[in-house]
Amino acid sequence: MTMLLWGLIGYLLGSIPFGLVITRALGLGDLRQIGSGNIGATNVLRTGNRGAALATLLLDSGKGAIAVLLARWLAGPDAALVAGGAAFLGHLYPVWLRFQGGKGVATFLGTVLALSWPIGLIACATWLVTAAVLRISSLAALVAAFGTPVIALLAGHPALAAVAAFMALLILLRHRTNIARIRTGTEPRIGQRR
Repeated sequence: MTMLLWGLIGYLLGSIPFGLVITRALGLGDLRQIGSGNIGATNVLRTGNRGAALATLLLDSGKGAIAVLLARWLAGPDAALVAGGAAFLGHLYPVWLRFQGGKGVATFLGTVLALSWPIGLIACATWLVTAAVLRISSLAALVAAFGTPVIALLAGHPALAAVAAFMALLILLRHRTNIARIRTGTEPRIGQRR
């Protein structure tokens, strides 16, 4: 029952669509009708408002971290893993938006940082280096996502590795169209206009 409760709490925290809330509050329109229609920070950036995009990035990563930290504080490390995974699911499939959410990269990074900050920092660094070298945000996300469970396993954290692998598979699923564009060479590069 405790795990179910923290799963529900994590899911509800993760399902808050901060990108949508911020863009509406600032009068930037319905985010689902802009750019890719995604509710994450990358699409918020397409509104031209960098502050809104940064706020979305921080809040989307923060909701995963908060779910983990609250659960760990009140119920222990197992509950933290459950709450973190559930927060990630909530971002991808929010009940408030008919289960049409974001791609989960920011929430993934925030969740992993809260579960294990050294592994989280490695995941963030992996994204940054890959993005800097290849200039493709979606590819950087995939490399970071799939590198994280490997790093967690090598570091002796099998439970974290399992949760990270689960999240990585969902990130892969949510990036299907990006992967198709990467294969055809049409995926936009960082700084390139669509």
